[in-house]
Amino acid sequence: MSLLLKADNIEGGYGKDAVIKGLSLSVNRGDFIGIIGPNGSGKSTLLRLITRILTPSKGRVELDGIDVAGMDPKEFCRKAAFVPQDTLINFSFSALEIVLMGRIPHLKRMQPETRRDFALAEESLGLTDSLYLKDRQIDSLSAGERQRVIIAKALAQEPALLFLDEPTSHLDIGHQVMILDLLKKLNKEQGLSIVIVLHDLNLASEYCDSIMLLDDGRVFTEGTAEEVLTYQNIETVYKTVVVVNKNPVSSKPYVILVTGDRTCQRV
Repeated sequence: MSLLLKADNIEGGYGKDAVIKGLSLSVNRGDFIGIIGPNGSGKSTLLRLITRILTPSKGRVELDGIDVAGMDPKEFCRKAAFVPQDTLINFSFSALEIVLMGRIPHLKRMQPETRRDFALAEESLGLTDSLYLKDRQIDSLSAGERQRVIIAKALAQEPALLFLDEPTSHLDIGHQVMILDLLKKLNKEQGLSIVIVLHDLNLASEYCDSIMLLDDGRVFTEGTAEEVLTYQNIETVYKTVVVVNKNPVSSKPYVILVTGDRTCQRV
């Protein structure tokens, strides 16, 4: 696999406060990388630093060997798309109009959308089970419906690299599985590289080929689900007692929370 994105020893955050502290990340073509960690560990900030929303105070981020700080915004958006945790939209665009915005990086200034752009937008809505929403106003949708439309917008960009910040947080369990199954399919069949922030450790275990565990803005450990999702690692970083078993279907690590003051036997 060839290197697609490299973040080298980056630091940054908000104002003078460094949330991310000397962190490095490499993304190869075809990777499906999960980023986990407790609240405040820097997961969302890391994605913002990599995707040009924030500028690192130290270090360098390269996409296809080019420093992203010097890339034309449209060029960056033709190669990478970002699905944020929450999206504020101030105008009553239809869902289809929102998804068509994903085609802007591929259009010249003032160029109208082509038939292909409309076809790609509707295809992306279909992939996220949102085509029936295409004529609905975005501000009339539920949080879960709106999230699926925003994911469709990112897919309509036809990126080589897709960043997602907790994309399942507003989705019911059925749509969580549907969206992650879709991402896995695009990853395997089309080579879409994915970096995804997840709170749910079991979803990260099931879908991600490799996992990076953050703690206080640094990499605590990284590797496969089996290497990262040990009870020792989880208890150290999350400060809570867990049991880690194997999922009886997939054999991937499955994390069980131990509530209250209950004691348990390690298995």
